[in-house]
Amino acid sequence: MAAAAAEVAAAGGGGEMVVVRLPPLSQDDPLFQDKKRILDSRNLSCLFQVPNSCSAADAFKVLDRMIQAARIAHMDELELYFTGDDDFGPLSTRNELESLNLLLKILNTLLLTANVGAMGVLQVLRDEILIRLRSLELEDNDQMVVQIRNQNMEDSLLKWGEQHGVKTKLQIAFFEGAGRGMVASENIDVGDIALEIPESSIISEELLCQSGMFLALKDLDSITTETMLLLWSIRERYNPSSKFKIYFEALPANFNTGLSFGIDALAALEGTLLFDELMQARQAIYCYGIVILILQITIQLHLRQQYDELFPMLCIKFPDIFKQDVGKLTTCLIPIAGLLNHSVCNFIPELIPKFSFNGPQVSPHILNYGRVDKVTKSLKFPLSRPCKAGEQCFLSYGKHPGSHLITFYGFLPRDNPYDVIPLDLDTSVDEEDSSSPSVTTSQTSHMVRGTWLSRLRGPPTYGLPHRLVSHLHAILGCNQNESAPEADNKENDRMVLETLLSIFTPMLEGLGEPDDFDRENACWDVNLALDYKDLQRRIVLSIVTSCTSGLAMLDS
Repeated sequence: MAAAAAEVAAAGGGGEMVVVRLPPLSQDDPLFQDKKRILDSRNLSCLFQVPNSCSAADAFKVLDRMIQAARIAHMDELELYFTGDDDFGPLSTRNELESLNLLLKILNTLLLTANVGAMGVLQVLRDEILIRLRSLELEDNDQMVVQIRNQNMEDSLLKWGEQHGVKTKLQIAFFEGAGRGMVASENIDVGDIALEIPESSIISEELLCQSGMFLALKDLDSITTETMLLLWSIRERYNPSSKFKIYFEALPANFNTGLSFGIDALAALEGTLLFDELMQARQAIYCYGIVILILQITIQLHLRQQYDELFPMLCIKFPDIFKQDVGKLTTCLIPIAGLLNHSVCNFIPELIPKFSFNGPQVSPHILNYGRVDKVTKSLKFPLSRPCKAGEQCFLSYGKHPGSHLITFYGFLPRDNPYDVIPLDLDTSVDEEDSSSPSVTTSQTSHMVRGTWLSRLRGPPTYGLPHRLVSHLHAILGCNQNESAPEADNKENDRMVLETLLSIFTPMLEGLGEPDDFDRENACWDVNLALDYKDLQRRIVLSIVTSCTSGLAMLDS
């Protein structure tokens, strides 16, 4: 997105107004056309004018429109798919945090150069944004309990980080059911840097290029940087003089993730999306019995082939670098930051009922990170919402479904908007319909998620995705028509709902009844597998229930 701008302009009648420019939509954005259509349909643009002399109430009306525009600009593919044209938001906690932080950044910039006349209204707008951000400090009735443990290793890790230029306002703590995490050692406000790690302390391509290994490997054919970094980590993990020795020692001895699920857990998952994903991931990541776990990135699928081709040859050609007896490999790209626990960017909780799966029910504090600051040569983790002293600080690992988080991280969050079930539907039909501006095109991949996330349970969508319903109307040849008799439109709705029931009822039967299983005494992997199957069952059941309820409405 291009840089935002703000200025003061003369208004009619001799008054002045603040002109706020949001970043324009990028035409390189694959969602550009959808976002532009929604902006145009709501008569929104990227330019807003606020008179200096307006009341706080009038300023807030303009601010609401700014926020609406920012929400649209920050929509992702799933939000576009599941959001109806009449849904003005909030769309999700992630979207709201990004939208409000964008506007806060613009207003902070404007306040630096504003004249006295504009200062008042700008401060009013800024204060209101901070109030809205602080309202996202969610109360969590199931907050993870801090455990008292010996933290010699963790203290050594933080001291190591400090010696290598790491700056932090966080401390390491242990949490029941989640292991290690990080809490704020002081009150940290929006925009403050909670953690800053020098580029020299990040395991990266630059670090690799400074090593002797790079000189040994760079001329090999078909070897990628990712593979070289992987091989460097194998060697460095067991190098007693490594700069990262304390960091490597602080890593867990075992990672309880989906990649280490046993036979019983896999058997419990049969018939689910996670079962297929785990089989593919294991095939890609298990090499010579070495479990390769990337904490910050997912290993590219071609790594197994390259590793198998390179490792025996490298042991022979460079015996001082690559030992035959290298043990288990665990790599992590960003020391200390990997201790931050994930929190899903869930929906605004007052709109969505609580969902009783494990994992935090709070929104992340840190959303935007990943680029090294060119001036300070460090990676910074700024807060998108405040974190109080003693409160656990959460990081968003990304927009991942529960299956991905189980596979690579070993936990299943609740109320995850990215937990979707893709549908293999005929998309060859031309669905252009001018009466329905949000109807999908033939290129759209269709999907469902739990209908408890929907705000509209009745007609015309009955809690189902608007785009899916429109698609089914089109392929069934029963498009809605406002001029048609009500009975005809009801019959069209009936065809759509019955079609969905024919898809999801067998799917629900295939998942079976909830297992009567002694979970208290079960292994961690079996419990996690059953939790995921419960989630899949609940999503499918919600679709069946919504369709059944919709049919009952049509009969009433």
